[in-house]
Amino acid sequence: MTTARARTVLLAAPRSFCAGVERAIDTVERLLAAPDREEPVYVRKQIVHNTHVVADLAARGAVFVDELDEVPRGSTVVFSAHGVSPAVHEQAKQRGLTVIDATCPLVTKVHAEARRFAARGNTIVLVGHAGHEEVEGTAGEAPEVTLVVDGPAEVAALQVPDESRVAYLTQTTLSVDEAEETIQALRRRFPRLHGPSSADICYASTNRQESVEAVARQSDVVLVIGSENSSNSQRLVEVARRQGIPAYLIEDASAISPAWIESADTIGLSAGASAPAVLVDAVVEALRAWGPLTVREHVTAVEDIAFAPPPDVRRLP
Repeated sequence: MTTARARTVLLAAPRSFCAGVERAIDTVERLLAAPDREEPVYVRKQIVHNTHVVADLAARGAVFVDELDEVPRGSTVVFSAHGVSPAVHEQAKQRGLTVIDATCPLVTKVHAEARRFAARGNTIVLVGHAGHEEVEGTAGEAPEVTLVVDGPAEVAALQVPDESRVAYLTQTTLSVDEAEETIQALRRRFPRLHGPSSADICYASTNRQESVEAVARQSDVVLVIGSENSSNSQRLVEVARRQGIPAYLIEDASAISPAWIESADTIGLSAGASAPAVLVDAVVEALRAWGPLTVREHVTAVEDIAFAPPPDVRRLP
C-alpha cells in the first residue's frame, strides 16, 4: 500500500471470545494436557466455528471428526459448543464412548425449553438457519413437532395441527433485529403464540451486535474477524451493513483488501465470539504497517460471565 494517510481504528467492545467459547476450548485444552492421557482427544465437529482455533487444537493433538463412527469404540469424545441432539448422545452410548459435553450452557437452556414445550403438546417453531449444528441439535430434542424457519417470509406457509398450541425458540446467534421481525410475524400468524421466559439469543451475540452497530455509525468501513461458518460473525457483518456502510468478514489480517480501506479515515473492527483476540491484534498491526494509526476502543458493554467446565474435566489442571 502506497498511501500514508492517517487513520483511526475503532475497536468494538466487547469482541472475540465469549464465555461459552472459552469453556469449550478450555475443555479440549485440559484434556490434551492431562498427564495420564494415553489416547487421542476426539472432538465431534469443530469445537467452535473458527478455523484458527481448530487448526491450533489439531496441531496439539485433538482429532476432529464429522461423525461418531469415526471415533474408535470405547474412546472419549468431546461434543462441541453448539450442542447435539439426543440421537447423537444415544449413538455415543451405543458405541461405548465416554462423552465430554462442551455444549454452551445457553444452548443447553434452549434444549430444555424445547423439551418443555414439546411435553406441553406445542408445535415448536425454531427460528434459525437450517443445517447449522446448533439448530440440528435443538430440533433433535423434539424432531416430530419442530419446524425450522429462517425468516418472516417463511411464516405464512407454516402448517400446524393446532394454532393455539404453538411455541417459538431461536438459535442463540441470530441477528437480534431480524429474529424480532420473524417473531412478530409469528405473533401475527399465531396470536396465542408461546415463547421462552427469556430471550434465546445469547448475551454475547446481543452485546457484539450492539457494539458493532455503534462503531459502524462512526466508521467508513467495518472489518469483522471470523470464519465463514460462524453464524455470530456473519450477523455482525449484516448489522454493520444495515448502517449503510461497507463491511467485510475476514478470516485474518491476510484477507484484508487495500481497496476496502484506501479511502477510509475510520475503520471499525470487531471479532465474532469464536475468533481469538490475537487475530484482532494482528489486524491492527497490519493496518499500522500501511500508515499512521490511532487505535480507540468503543465500549458498549462489559462482560464478566464465566461458565464452569464440564464436570468430568473440573479435576484436570
